[in-house]
Amino acid sequence: MVRITVGGAGQTVISTFETSPGDCATLLEMVQAAYHEFIRHQPGFLDAALHVNDARTRLAIYSRWAQRADFQAMLRSDEMQQRHRAFANHCTRYEPVLYEVSATFTPA
Repeated sequence: MVRITVGGAGQTVISTFETSPGDCATLLEMVQAAYHEFIRHQPGFLDAALHVNDARTRLAIYSRWAQRADFQAMLRSDEMQQRHRAFANHCTRYEPVLYEVSATFTPA
């Protein structure tokens, strides 16, 4: 389970994919396979959560890494380069953005 904390060690990455309803299921399977087969085994990977919007036109992934360099190394690997080329056949845009958690909220 992903646990979000302010000031915690690590690097937060939110990646988004824009897709079509017709390509969403395929892209979702491909992204899940990437996490199961490769990404979760990479040094520094802590956890991730995959989200799909109701219209099936966007995927968002919230992931956490021990260090920015760990995420960047995974992204630059030959394996991920090949997977990203395959993802491109099923999405119109992919954007990974690195963030710092500035606040969290819980029920009152």
